[in-house]
Amino acid sequence: MLIFVYDKFDDHEKKTGRLNMQHTIFVEKERTADFQTTKGLLEILEREGNKDDVVAFITERNLPVDEIGADQLAERILESPLLQGYLTISNALQWRLQYGRVIQQAGVVTGIIRVR
Repeated sequence: MLIFVYDKFDDHEKKTGRLNMQHTIFVEKERTADFQTTKGLLEILEREGNKDDVVAFITERNLPVDEIGADQLAERILESPLLQGYLTISNALQWRLQYGRVIQQAGVVTGIIRVR
């Protein structure tokens, strides 16, 4: 994922705009997961949690999956190692991405690279 953070200035008289780039950051796909969700799942796995624990966590987080999907996701989580994600994702009425943590961790965490 390539994230561009910028200030936009509009000149309404000239009908032009200008972008002042603040940050350009590349996030490898393994790091694009939600920070709090992966943190919670990693803690469950550290405490030797089982499939039922993972399904309960997925359900509590209100992820947009049904029971079958939650069960399949839990199996996949238990079979494949997770890496800590660094995005903040809100699934309230629409999916939104917040990128403050990624800006802070760029160049510090493997897989989050400051491009400029």
